[in-house]
Amino acid sequence: MKDKQQILTILGEEFHQWNELLEAMSEEQITVPYAPEKPYNRSVKEAVAHLWAWQQRSNARLKAAWYDREVAFPKWPEGLDPELEENTDAVNSWIYAKTRHRTWRVVHREWRKGFLQLMSYATAIPEKDLLDPERYPWLHGNSLAEIVLFSMEHHQEHREPLIVWLRQQGKQDSQ
Repeated sequence: MKDKQQILTILGEEFHQWNELLEAMSEEQITVPYAPEKPYNRSVKEAVAHLWAWQQRSNARLKAAWYDREVAFPKWPEGLDPELEENTDAVNSWIYAKTRHRTWRVVHREWRKGFLQLMSYATAIPEKDLLDPERYPWLHGNSLAEIVLFSMEHHQEHREPLIVWLRQQGKQDSQ
């Protein structure tokens, strides 16, 4: 991605695809396991809660950039650095344990609000600041655009197997 408008366009498309997908699903489809091999991603509700939790970190970075201050990440377990790849499974298990009892309505509302917030910050931040990998030292050579794109790719990563599952169930037209 070379410019802000491209990034905003594909981010908006991902949001739109998720919205269409979720609106077409029944409560049963949202709560039934579709990826039982992953303990932190058993149902659509749990996948969306997982996406929301990680989305909070992206939003914290964008908020820090917008207000030109240091990042204030949400509270996560002490000693479990989510930036280290070797902690990913443990962090995802923690997210699952923390969010699995929430209702679909709450999970969906939080995820939607978080995604809209991500798009809002990405829209508001000037293009030069969004694309410059040296602008924010706390990003260690990454640009904010990379953070936004990672969030979008993370959503794609979880949407694609869901679509496959729905097609196998014969309950959803192709997206």
